[in-house]
Amino acid sequence: MITLDCPMPQLDFDVITLGHGSGGILTNQLLESGVFDLLKNPLLDEHHDGAMFEWSGRTAFSTDSYVISPIFFPGGNIGELAVNGTVNDLAMCGAVPKYLSLSFILEEGLTMKEFWELLVSIRRAAEKAGVSIVTGDTKVVERGKGDKIFINTSGLGNIHPQAHISTKNVRAGDKIIVSGSIATHGIAIMSVREGLEFETTLTSDSAPLNHTVKALLDEFGADIHLLKDPTRGGVASVLNEVARDSRLGVNLFQQPIPVLEEVRGACELLGLDPLYVANEGVFMAFVPAEKAEEIVQKLRTLEYGQDAAIIGEVTTEHPKQVVLHSRIGGKRVVNMLVGEQLPRIC
Repeated sequence: MITLDCPMPQLDFDVITLGHGSGGILTNQLLESGVFDLLKNPLLDEHHDGAMFEWSGRTAFSTDSYVISPIFFPGGNIGELAVNGTVNDLAMCGAVPKYLSLSFILEEGLTMKEFWELLVSIRRAAEKAGVSIVTGDTKVVERGKGDKIFINTSGLGNIHPQAHISTKNVRAGDKIIVSGSIATHGIAIMSVREGLEFETTLTSDSAPLNHTVKALLDEFGADIHLLKDPTRGGVASVLNEVARDSRLGVNLFQQPIPVLEEVRGACELLGLDPLYVANEGVFMAFVPAEKAEEIVQKLRTLEYGQDAAIIGEVTTEHPKQVVLHSRIGGKRVVNMLVGEQLPRIC
């Protein structure tokens, strides 16, 4: 038994549950229970999708792990998702992704046909994103000790010279833009879950967003105050994180939020709120009010921004809270996701 010179803090839980990986309240409780304090440093304190620092120029570094089930789903697979996910985390830092690492944990019994198909998808995704996979690692665990395959990717990229992305830049009056229809990825996964199948033609929105983000930064630069991709925990959890960290409030308007009709119908059938469902090809931008419409129009000319819309604004009212203004004129507080809404979604 290792003797620690840092005593473990008093916690409200004794064991890790699936909910601690949801991206919502339990994830934040886990990280804030001592993890952030124990590993504290100025880069980690930003609580962003990747670290941004000086190293041969301004650099962004990010890492993520992928445990999705099933590993093949409509519109993609875990291999493609692993590349796009880390590319997008770097893009949210305002970086141009360049190099990725790739590590596999394979379960005994995974077929070579499945593994090869994943590798081919990884190569195609890397080529589309314009990144090189330069290092990696492979481990195999006994049958029953994994779930076919887990993947970790880390990435490095140079930050765009005009990018200044930080929660500290968010100001009252900023408009909140979403680049496309939300909740598509999560519902596409649910459509092939055992016992939950329902008829749908939906495919995952997994995509590399770096080229789209670069086009925005080329034209608007520092007017892009903050970028976030609403993966685990969805739009609601991201907005709550920004409200908490900026100490400002968020007004979210239901009417303009883009949601495909198939997604809306599936969410109603399953009792899910699209605001909490994971996305993999959508990002959110916090921008000055006077630039918001121009940025939306630019996004609509780009590959992954055709359904872009202004869905909210930052306010000094109700600090640290997100308030949804419904289609029928009502208001309600939108809290961070509690527990695990959709297990193994990314």
